[in-house]
Amino acid sequence: MKIKAVAAMLIGWIVPGLGHAIQKKYARAAVFFASILAMTALGLAMGGRVYPFQTENPLTILAFFADLGNGLFYALARLVGWGAGELERATFEFGTAYIAGAGLLNFLVALDAHDIAAGKKS
Repeated sequence: MKIKAVAAMLIGWIVPGLGHAIQKKYARAAVFFASILAMTALGLAMGGRVYPFQTENPLTILAFFADLGNGLFYALARLVGWGAGELERATFEFGTAYIAGAGLLNFLVALDAHDIAAGKKS
C-alpha cells in the first residue's frame, strides 16, 4: 500500500473532502465537504441522535460506526453536546438517518480519495 494513498484516505475521513483537496481535486473536495456538512447539519437540526459507543444493543454499535464516519463533525458534535436526540420530534428518525448517511457517505469519499492517490482512478 502506498503511504500517500493511506494518508489521503485518513485525512479525507477526518475532514470530509480534504483527501481530495490535497490531491488538487478542488471541485470534488468542495462538493463532498458541502454535502456531508449539509447532511450532518440537517440531521442535527431535525433532532437526530449522534450515537456514542454502547454495547447494550448491537444496532447501536452499528449506528456508532456509521456516525463515526463523519470524522471531525462527529468529534465536534460529541464534544459540544449536539445530537442528544429529541425523540419527541416527528423528524427524529429522519435526522438520525441523515447523520448516519453522512457518515457512511464520508467513508465512501475517503475510499475514493485513496483510489485516486493509488492511481486506480483519476
